[in-house]
Amino acid sequence: MISTTVTAERPFEGSVRVPPSKSYTHRAVLMAGLAEGESTISNALLSRDTKATVAACRAMGATIDQDGTTLKIRGTMPRIPEDVVNVENSGTTLRFMTSAFALAPRGLVVLTGDVSIRRRPMQPLLDTLAELGVQARSSRGNGCAPIIVSAGGIAGGEATIRGDVSSQFVSSLLISTPMAGRDAVVRVADAVSRPYIEATLRLAEIFGVQIGREGYTRFTIGSGQRYRPGSFTVPADFSSASFIIAAVSIAGGRVQLTDLNPDLPQGDSAIVKIVEGMGVKVQKGASSITIESDGRRLSGGTFDLGDTPDLLPVVAALALKSDSTVEVVGTAHARFKETDRIAILAKELSKLGAKIEERPDGMKIHPVVRLAPAPLDAHDDHRMFMAFSLASMLIPGGTPVVGIESLDVSYPDFLEDIKGLGATVRSA
Repeated sequence: MISTTVTAERPFEGSVRVPPSKSYTHRAVLMAGLAEGESTISNALLSRDTKATVAACRAMGATIDQDGTTLKIRGTMPRIPEDVVNVENSGTTLRFMTSAFALAPRGLVVLTGDVSIRRRPMQPLLDTLAELGVQARSSRGNGCAPIIVSAGGIAGGEATIRGDVSSQFVSSLLISTPMAGRDAVVRVADAVSRPYIEATLRLAEIFGVQIGREGYTRFTIGSGQRYRPGSFTVPADFSSASFIIAAVSIAGGRVQLTDLNPDLPQGDSAIVKIVEGMGVKVQKGASSITIESDGRRLSGGTFDLGDTPDLLPVVAALALKSDSTVEVVGTAHARFKETDRIAILAKELSKLGAKIEERPDGMKIHPVVRLAPAPLDAHDDHRMFMAFSLASMLIPGGTPVVGIESLDVSYPDFLEDIKGLGATVRSA
């Protein structure tokens, strides 16, 4: 098993072209796949997760041609696939395509994935689809994949969805119910990760679908709508950018991040205010930001990441360089990601000597003067691997991190990018 050690022996310098957004790529590919006609998706992220959505849309009947990072997509009404749909490690693909395949003519669709996917909760979405006239069930009866969808259309009507486990449930319904047989009203209880719902609504509008709303608690969807083909350029991903921002904050130096689009909602742009509050300088341009850090200890604080759970690993890594306590709250739903991220962070970072209080919805990390090397296991979670790589930079000589293979889920070039800024990366 390959282990990777990352060290930062000098301040970082240079610039990074931030990779495209995984979240927007998923949404754009599916909406274009549902639009009858040809759409162009430029600057698409072609990672393991998004390739799963591309493959699922092809199984649905869409024609997708790739030229570099540009996708030409000719959409269609969904059809029954010829085989089981394997979503690999992508929870977004599983949740979005479960509703989308319900729109196909009568027949059965089976969706499954890897070991991690077969542990991730699906029952809230299955229950709400039942209220909307769709029969979909867990083959093992445990609320997880494999999922069997009895296709034949979404009837519509009124339904309620839990929003405290994953915003992907809400987005899944919002993407597919415009094509229901009659109008739909979706009520949401305790919505988390709300910027991701905003991203869904914004993109649906771009592709010609209108959805009424009352905040994040009630959505009104007119029936009989159709997605219109169009062109969309995927913005750079603040989720990926957050790890570069944190790396500069830890190592010190001055780095510009380019190709960022402030006009499209991305919750993880909150990382900018977080590091500013910790004492890092941020200069904002029209489509870029410049991070400047003197490499000294950071300030602590309390951070509510209810809308931005993917920042939990980043903030946990930053906390290891803080001179006062860092408290993270509002992230109970981070336990339902690729891993239980709260538990894994607490377990693995404690190996280094970090003082962490694990809580149901987050953690409290106390300042530590010195960390000691110890092997860290990312548990095949891409964000864990990147966070542990940041932790390695805080230890003279670094510490080995297992899980490099997971990077292709969202940020395949992460190690190359930080090497280009001045980090030393060793694999064994």
